[in-house]
Amino acid sequence: MRIEFIASDSSPSGGGVAVMAFEGGRLSTAAEAMDKATGGAVMRAMAASRFAGKPGQTVELVVPSGLEVERLTVVGSGPQGEWGGDAAERFGAQAFGAVKLSGSATLTLMAPGATAEDAARAAFGATLAAYRFDRYRTTEKPEKKPSVETVRVATDDPKAAEAAFAPLKAVADGMCFARDLVSEPPNVLHPEEFARRAKSLESLGLEVEILGEAAMKKLGMGSLLGVGQGSRRESQLAIMQWKGGGDSQPIAFVGKGVTFDTGGISLKPADGMEDMKWDMGGAAAVTGLMHALAGRKAKVNAIGILGLVENMPDGDAQRPGDVVTSMSGQTIEIINTDAEGRLVLADALWYCQDRFKPKFMIDLATLTGAIIISLGHEYGGLFSNNDALSENILSASKASGEKMWRMPLPEAYDKQIESMIADVKNTGGRPAGSITAALFLKKFVNELPWAHLDIAGTAWRKPSTAPISPDGATGFGVRLLNQMVADSYEV
Repeated sequence: MRIEFIASDSSPSGGGVAVMAFEGGRLSTAAEAMDKATGGAVMRAMAASRFAGKPGQTVELVVPSGLEVERLTVVGSGPQGEWGGDAAERFGAQAFGAVKLSGSATLTLMAPGATAEDAARAAFGATLAAYRFDRYRTTEKPEKKPSVETVRVATDDPKAAEAAFAPLKAVADGMCFARDLVSEPPNVLHPEEFARRAKSLESLGLEVEILGEAAMKKLGMGSLLGVGQGSRRESQLAIMQWKGGGDSQPIAFVGKGVTFDTGGISLKPADGMEDMKWDMGGAAAVTGLMHALAGRKAKVNAIGILGLVENMPDGDAQRPGDVVTSMSGQTIEIINTDAEGRLVLADALWYCQDRFKPKFMIDLATLTGAIIISLGHEYGGLFSNNDALSENILSASKASGEKMWRMPLPEAYDKQIESMIADVKNTGGRPAGSITAALFLKKFVNELPWAHLDIAGTAWRKPSTAPISPDGATGFGVRLLNQMVADSYEV
């Protein structure tokens, strides 16, 4: 889909046009002009449809008399004095959602008087709302396919809006890349294929290195390798570097990449197991973040580490009761082979801090069902050993709209993961399951400032409640961490 910025005084013709109305029946200036041109049809349509101007509400006039357009969509935009920023983004997303299957090839967003930044945010919202994973649809009827090919945003300063949109487009590209990864079926996106796609980002200026099982075995990564030993697919470790910050100390992001999780010998129930293709959502978010940083030429040195495995039951699979030795030298008793993501991250985190000596590490993982019980599908869980890092993440969470909630890391719960025969066991049972998982990871960060983002509830949403995110993969984490980098860590 193309995005174009046009002058506010342009007269829209053909296709669809979207205007705003606010709570209390107040029309935007563009909506007022459309109402006048149609002889009051806009106000009559609003009155006849219980339209109150609230976010999420739309009214459509098809082939309205007095206008040379196919359809006019009135989008509820909330209180008039609060329009801009997030509301501008929602306007673009809701307008696209209302028109996408209409048959119109173009959509013009009318927001005269909006700042260049708000016009860019409207375009950003439409771009994210337009995401669709249809690679494997071969018999879909034409009327089921989106028709909108071009979105035009009317603004007082098209050139300034285009400049403001450039970094947002880089973020949208990163989010959509992450969504594609999460949406792929597991027979296509196995660890080696995921690594290949990470490697393809060298075209953006990233440096990408891939370690196979032989290299990881030499490094002593028994924790990560144990997870994948039941799969015929070789486990991989992908190391991505973006060098945009001169001589500054790098920052680092580590992603759990379990491309399919059967649970291993501790087999999951069959019902819903098909969803376990998205158990690599953390690695997808890290990949999307690195895509975004490179795409907008961020002035930072950033490391992205992906631990990529497939967790399968097999005669060679890891068993409950096994003991493995991690790269750190710590031994781990395997209690449940379905608590595998923390085993992957243990070696990936240790490798990252040992090799790169970063300023901090943030890991992202669809780690526990317990975090969904705690926070549902609107918030991710934040666990950290560092208050300053946590505050930067929470500030970026508020600014980006990707919601995080800080959870406790009480040392008293450490006793739940004490092993009788090894240094630690990989699960502490059902009580405080997301907390004990984070406490397990904390043992592999070597006192470095670190945060763990458990995104099990936010990486995939069906149904989705956000207009910028169609059902399925969300790309959650890309926007959040890009915002954090931009706000706090660029040189």
